[in-house]
Amino acid sequence: MVLNNLLNMEQGKANDKILSYNDVVLRRSDLDILSGPYFLNDRIIEFYFSYLTSCYTSEDILMVPPSIAFWIKECPDSASLKDFVEPLHLSTRKLIIFPINDNEDVTRAEGGSHWSLLAFERQTNAFVHHDSGQAGFNNADAKRVYKAVVSYTASGATYVDCPSSPKQVNGYDCGLYVTAISRSICAWYVSEAPKDMQDLWFSTIKEQVTPLLVSNMRREILDLVRSLMGK
Repeated sequence: MVLNNLLNMEQGKANDKILSYNDVVLRRSDLDILSGPYFLNDRIIEFYFSYLTSCYTSEDILMVPPSIAFWIKECPDSASLKDFVEPLHLSTRKLIIFPINDNEDVTRAEGGSHWSLLAFERQTNAFVHHDSGQAGFNNADAKRVYKAVVSYTASGATYVDCPSSPKQVNGYDCGLYVTAISRSICAWYVSEAPKDMQDLWFSTIKEQVTPLLVSNMRREILDLVRSLMGK
């Protein structure tokens, strides 16, 4: 009985709300994930995407939350998909970033074992998939999202798998690569420097998104959460 009570207390602490940021609620367990070498969950990626939206406020840019990207991928019929996607106004966006997860079980919250990202850039008229896994684990999942939304972008855009995407060096940093690459893409998009539209942001992420930067980004996001908790 005593042991059960202690376990329940610890579980309760893990579920304690520590931060409400825009529409995202983080819990104490999320701090534990950021503090150690663990796979990022949906909430942390949604939080960071919401933070990027606060940094890059243009209506041209849309950072799609993981739960919405997942539903787009797994939506069972076109009528439901239309009702779900139309409020996103994809046809007016110039840069859209979708986090891609390999979970296929709609009954399993925060399932899956790998993250990647799919970015749409209107001027180039392309959806670009960045996967930090060595074997391109999420190609099929990314193509499902692409096929589901391409008509709603009013673009007829092509799908491209980027072979030069930075690669992770362990089995748990894929979500951090999603956050790091997304940040670099957004910074590239708003930059006033001349852009090579053939190369897009590929040179930028190759230069910026290194294993060291990604490793440091875990601490960076943790420090960001703690600074917002103090406000």
